Amino acid sequence: MLGIDLGKNSCSVAGFDETGRVVLRRRLTRDGVVRLGAKLPACTMAMEACCGAHHLGHVLREQGHEVRLMSPEYVQPYVKAQKNYERDAEAMAEAATRATMRFVELKSEAQLDAQILHRARTRLVEQRTALINQLRAVLLERGIVVAKGRQQLQRFLTEMLDPAIEPPSTLSPRTRLLIEDMRLEGGELDRRIAALTTEFVARAREDHAARRLVSIPGFGALNATALVAAIGTGETFRSGRDLAAWLGLVPRQATTGGKPRLHGITKRGNTYLRTLLIHGARAALPSLSADQTLIGGWLRGLVGRAHKNKIVVALAGKLARIAWAVLRSGEGYAARVSQPVAA
Repeated sequence: MLGIDLGKNSCSVAGFDETGRVVLRRRLTRDGVVRLGAKLPACTMAMEACCGAHHLGHVLREQGHEVRLMSPEYVQPYVKAQKNYERDAEAMAEAATRATMRFVELKSEAQLDAQILHRARTRLVEQRTALINQLRAVLLERGIVVAKGRQQLQRFLTEMLDPAIEPPSTLSPRTRLLIEDMRLEGGELDRRIAALTTEFVARAREDHAARRLVSIPGFGALNATALVAAIGTGETFRSGRDLAAWLGLVPRQATTGGKPRLHGITKRGNTYLRTLLIHGARAALPSLSADQTLIGGWLRGLVGRAHKNKIVVALAGKLARIAWAVLRSGEGYAARVSQPVAA
């Protein structure tokens, strides 16, 4: 068993024998870890699922080793006192030997590419939002208030910057040029975001798993490709409930004295995925609640008992469980129609 504490430049390695005794401690570069793996006989190598772990895991797996990736929070309890890089590597090796430990599957190159594209699109959306907020602040400093919405702002800027229309007297020529430059920057961000969105739509059509996910209400190209990039076919999870818990869409438990108490959702796991699922559930809620299906009847029963936001989160959790079932079954989603009650 070999535990590897990954760093940007240097990595710490701790090796255990069959009895659990530490027989190897080294500080190596990333290339040094690869060279060490080439010299060692086939063994189990444990790492935290962090940046660069999937690439190194693929290299070590090609050398014949078994690679086990773990969440950092599951490794932390095995770190002994006087924390350092060597102790971290020992903790990873020890944690990987536990029978109840949960491991992370190595992501394929296609999954890693999709995740990079999603992160790039998220960064562009955040930049566009920051630019819009700055534009509104500049206009408000000059006493100009624009209605809510990105489309409303674009329409106002188009009219304001039209040469045939007299500009507001509170705007100086220099501020007007600055606003024009910011509008052009926003247009370029719109173009790049639209290009990435179009690419996601094409990927969702080509990928069989993503195409099945799109058949689920509340799932679009973004949700489907992001979920496939994160979990693949869902083999890591034993059930849809495990997937919903991994996404943080289940109540947080605080049980003591034999009395169970449930609070708000845990919000653990992938924040980006959870956000997409909740937005998708919010968009699908009106149509689903009006359908004569089992989900529609369930939603109508919740309307009088819970706040709309709670219903949306509950629907997001149910959609996550449905997504797991669709991925594992290899079939598309088919809504079950509720049976009418006999008179």
